[in-house]
Amino acid sequence: MYKRILIPLDGSALAEAVLPHIEELAKSGGAELVLLRVASAHLFPGADPIEAQVAIVQEAENYVADVAQRLQAKGISAEAKVRYGDPAEEILDHATRDRIDLIAMATHGRTGLKRVVLGSVAENVLRSAPVPMLLVRAPISEAC
Repeated sequence: MYKRILIPLDGSALAEAVLPHIEELAKSGGAELVLLRVASAHLFPGADPIEAQVAIVQEAENYVADVAQRLQAKGISAEAKVRYGDPAEEILDHATRDRIDLIAMATHGRTGLKRVVLGSVAENVLRSAPVPMLLVRAPISEAC
């Protein structure tokens, strides 16, 4: 049975599409959900890089704390984590370091040129995941 389930979130409703699929698993199995938001600042010319990083990390911390509180209100054990850097690399590193048993995430379902240009975090994580993964395709209307 899964004890610790990592759920990478990017701040979008699309990424949260995985939550309903995991809630029952967490309740029935007593698993703890680890909500991970990987932050990275997009710097503009003249912007203070430290200030930008601090702001984006604070925003990420507030977001995952809010999602964790919503899950806790349903009786689900959830903790909020924030890391800074490349999403796929940080997800994989966190899964290894934090004794994760399962990674559950939504995929944007991009195809064609969008996938080539924007890439796929889910695909990159899947290639090197140290544990089993559950991928949930987001609803078509939200994936475009």
